[in-house]
Amino acid sequence: MARSATTRKRKVFYATMQVTRVEQWFVEAEDAEQARALLESGTGQRSQSGECIHLEIEKLIAEKAGTG
Repeated sequence: MARSATTRKRKVFYATMQVTRVEQWFVEAEDAEQARALLESGTGQRSQSGECIHLEIEKLIAEKAGTG
């Protein structure tokens, strides 16, 4: 089937989004208190990336000039 001449052209939009995921991390430590401190400081390794549980669009920007 031929496309109609009235088909609208799609535009590109950019967004700033905040995404929350649940991930599983691990760290070697002597006790739970040390493990918590290490993980909170960014030490550790991600063992599994989780699914998105929350997504919020903070800003939606129309097509940037000079593109398209």
